[in-house]
Amino acid sequence: MAETLNSLGFPKPPAATRVVVAMSGGVDSSVVAAQLAEDGYDVVGVTLQLYDHGAALAKQGACCAGRDIHDARRVAETMGFPHYVLDYENTFREAVIDEFADSYLAGATPVPCIRCNERVKFRDLLETAKDLDADCMATGHYIRRKLGAAGPELHAAADPARDQSYFLFSTTPEQLAFLRFPLGHLASKAETRALAARYGLPVADKPDSQDICFVPNGNYAEVIRKLRPGAADPGRIVDMAGRVLGTHDGVIHYTVGQRRGLGIGGLAAPLYVVRLDPEAREVVVGPKEALTTRIVPVREVNWLGDAPFQQAGAREIRVRVRSTRPPRPAILRPTGPQSAEVELLTPEEGVSPGQACVFYAAEGSRVLGGGWIWRGADRAAA
Repeated sequence: MAETLNSLGFPKPPAATRVVVAMSGGVDSSVVAAQLAEDGYDVVGVTLQLYDHGAALAKQGACCAGRDIHDARRVAETMGFPHYVLDYENTFREAVIDEFADSYLAGATPVPCIRCNERVKFRDLLETAKDLDADCMATGHYIRRKLGAAGPELHAAADPARDQSYFLFSTTPEQLAFLRFPLGHLASKAETRALAARYGLPVADKPDSQDICFVPNGNYAEVIRKLRPGAADPGRIVDMAGRVLGTHDGVIHYTVGQRRGLGIGGLAAPLYVVRLDPEAREVVVGPKEALTTRIVPVREVNWLGDAPFQQAGAREIRVRVRSTRPPRPAILRPTGPQSAEVELLTPEEGVSPGQACVFYAAEGSRVLGGGWIWRGADRAAA
């Protein structure tokens, strides 16, 4: 006779199943904690203090600030489970913020939320959960974990508008075995807020976070200037042939694909930022078609497929090169244990080093992993 499993997949009563819930103070993770507590699980809430939140108390739209720690604590008090705040400021700076600054200054377009999940939440916090004798760790991410023939699989969320699989591609099979994502099956954010209201949570109407938590109002340049004084050195704006078209007040103010704010007048056709050259302090601009990319090299590949990565060989998949774009057909060709070449069957614009390239099965919702775009990709007009 098969053992009866609880809703988290363990053969024991909820009361005997300890769950550490990563609580950001937002509505999503708060609902996860409240739901598990109501279901009778032994819930322990943990919130990470990731940076000096004293300066961020008045800032709206970012996670992990002082107000969010307070909100997470209030949810724990409302539902009657213990809550702890862990100081991860040094870890966060070393593992996320410093790389963000260096990557940005190197002309890349970093995605620090992925590194935070990979190096802080799903590594250090997950180990802390194990130290607390937890059976698993739950988060408020919109993504699904399913059991397949070869073990746990990662799948995109049921609601494409809320899907966060792009930010979680580097989750390893070992981490996936310990993680749970109770919200991934919900059809809409409205369902989450309705649950928060039903549980009487003080964050039921709290706005969603929009910015990177340590980048107020999306002002990357201001943060980089503080982290790396002198980074805003002036330089030249040049075309693809090297002709000087104008000057700029710092490469940190530009991103690949940018059109507005170049300060170049008298042009017959609009120009876009095609490449950044921090060493030469040059912003390289060109026509829109120069942004189009077909071949994307990736490294630091995290593979979640059933067959070993290199043994899988060339295969048809779908990929995302930005979180805001839907998966598009591509061919994946492994070039090493953790490197690959991705051929986009329909070339895309604005592919930039520092972004993630996330792999999906050719059909269905399964996430097969992904890697980091690491150098100027070959460009081919559509």
